[in-house]
Amino acid sequence: MQTARTVKPSKQRKRLFQAPDHIRYKHFAALLSPELRKSYGTRSLPVRSGDTVRVMRGDRKGFEGKVSRIDRESYRIYVEGLTREKVDGTTIFVPVHPSKVMITKLNLEDKWRKKILERKKRAEEVTEKVVEKPAEEKPAVEELPPPPPAEEKPKRRKRAAKKPEKKKAEEKPKKKTRAKPKKPRKQEKVEESKSG
Repeated sequence: MQTARTVKPSKQRKRLFQAPDHIRYKHFAALLSPELRKSYGTRSLPVRSGDTVRVMRGDRKGFEGKVSRIDRESYRIYVEGLTREKVDGTTIFVPVHPSKVMITKLNLEDKWRKKILERKKRAEEVTEKVVEKPAEEKPAVEELPPPPPAEEKPKRRKRAAKKPEKKKAEEKPKKKTRAKPKKPRKQEKVEESKSG
């Protein structure tokens, strides 16, 4: 699970486009319709093929159809019937981002998805109970006893300030002398005797 938060847009984009599949799956979450929201007790679920969705934004707003394919690589879904014609006459599916759709009918053929919904519903019920309890049980406001008097800390002794020493008239400040650089040794030239 990604826990680190980043502020730099470049790093956010890097995280998005280099995300592994188990995290890309979560980026496919779409809102549930109000009816589904009430019955399942959750606001959103990742879109899967077989779900019926309604396009909520864009040029195709209001179009409803079944999800035929999901492209995790480019973060797009393809809806049956949502097509356009190319210049050469062929028809292609129009890719839609999952955040732009609302799920109106769920595909519950997968037993794992049913378990997810049950788990989310239980979590919702638990949070509702926790929220309701404090509202019902309002205890009378009790006055707290005054805090005990704070113990006095022992006072610290102040250190005597050091007196500056008087400079003697005889003492002169020493001059800093630089170390003289060493001269390189002279290399003796060896004269080669000419024989011959």
